[in-house]
Amino acid sequence: MVIAAILAGGSGSRMGNTAKPKQFMELGGKPILLHTVDKFLLHPEVDGVAVLCPAQWVSYTKDLLSAPEYQSVEVLAGGATRNETLKNALEWARHIGEDSGFGGCGDNILVTHDAVRPFVTHRIISENIAAVKEGGACDTVVPATDTIVRSADGKAISEIPPRPELYQGQTPQSFRCKELAELMESLTQEEEAVLTDACKIYVLRGRPVYLVQGEVYNMKITYPYDVKVAKALLDLDLSDGEKT
Repeated sequence: MVIAAILAGGSGSRMGNTAKPKQFMELGGKPILLHTVDKFLLHPEVDGVAVLCPAQWVSYTKDLLSAPEYQSVEVLAGGATRNETLKNALEWARHIGEDSGFGGCGDNILVTHDAVRPFVTHRIISENIAAVKEGGACDTVVPATDTIVRSADGKAISEIPPRPELYQGQTPQSFRCKELAELMESLTQEEEAVLTDACKIYVLRGRPVYLVQGEVYNMKITYPYDVKVAKALLDLDLSDGEKT
């Protein structure tokens, strides 16, 4: 069973003075969140979709998803951190699991995706699912095109890693539910406090995370400038049908 968790926990603080979180902002006459949910609902391998949002926005999100085509989508409260939201997604996955594996999760696949990446493609989702079936966990990435500079103190360069080895992380990030749950439960409080990325849990425990090729246009809408780019991409999407 393949389960998609759309993580819609952002507050939109970097978007500036907005009345609501960025995932609820309209893009082409429809909230960004709905563009993203549509991609997973239309994918034939995805069996269930949940949206995890801030608790105070649950009622609002349910109203957005009240149309008949969204009746199968679950709306759940996320946590105070991304890790807590991921735990809530896993708990939901346990309840809808088909077998009695790890707390009901069994070998189900959990595909996690940022709500504000509405241009994810059918190919990316398919390759995430295939990668997890083969290797257990994967991250969607694109090769770094700029030189990445590391600074330990924020004042001077500490290191310039070789660019061919560097990638920019996107989402989806996808996992076998059972393994992810086990690894999350193994974290110490100190480890959990500094983790902001689910794939890093695997790296800490020496487990492989395979790479799925993303797309530059699988962008995360974070700043006002991104909205302008997203509108242009949406116009292109509607006109040529390439990003499916």
